[in-house]
Amino acid sequence: MAVEQFPRNLGFSATYNFRDVGGYPGLDGRTVRWRRLFRSDALHRLGEDDAAAFEALGVHTVIDLRRPFEIEKYGRVAERYGLAYQNLVLNHVDWETIDHPDDVVHERWLADRYLNFAEDGREAILASLQIIADPGQAPVIVHCMAGKDRTGTVCALALSLLGVSDEDIANDYALTTQAMRPLTDYLLEKHPSAVLGKQHMWDSPPAAMRMFLDDLRALHGSVENYVAEIGLTDQQVAAMRAHLLEPA
Repeated sequence: MAVEQFPRNLGFSATYNFRDVGGYPGLDGRTVRWRRLFRSDALHRLGEDDAAAFEALGVHTVIDLRRPFEIEKYGRVAERYGLAYQNLVLNHVDWETIDHPDDVVHERWLADRYLNFAEDGREAILASLQIIADPGQAPVIVHCMAGKDRTGTVCALALSLLGVSDEDIANDYALTTQAMRPLTDYLLEKHPSAVLGKQHMWDSPPAAMRMFLDDLRALHGSVENYVAEIGLTDQQVAAMRAHLLEPA
């Protein structure tokens, strides 16, 4: 269980799912460092009221996992912040083409989507983990549209490499549920096509993340084996652990 040295949820006025992933117990009793890795929904809504608090975080790098049409339609983090912006498109099967039968357990449906991210999105996942592993890029924000699925997968893999338990990873993922309420209200007002008829895509039951991690290990043996297969080196894993975990 995490000890919250800082507020986990940042509470920006129109960025609803922005939070710190620090504080979780990791390898060798070491804790994930606060204010080094953040996860978020899309950052284009950061307004003037949020600017000072956002700048105070000292963010260096933004990883935007969205596809080009999403950025064109909704926008990206403002250039005024002078951040190192990386658009690492996480390829995947279009969710709207995948049936959601009533007889399929919803958590299973979501876990299958995340497993597809891990296979079709290898290039972006590798590049994201390489950035997260580099202390010179920190603090880093990983985000997509809602900060739930693509972001959740990348953050789950990073936290697992840091030794965070599946239970804590799944519970962190599930924190998105509360954030989805104001975000979906906003989208229903501004971009209703993003939500209507797609409600099954918007929740975040912790069992879905546990299933995904179990599936990944069943296919690849371990999270470490998977990241090695996609190209993350032992040195990069060691660097990630060195700068994202508190000293022993």
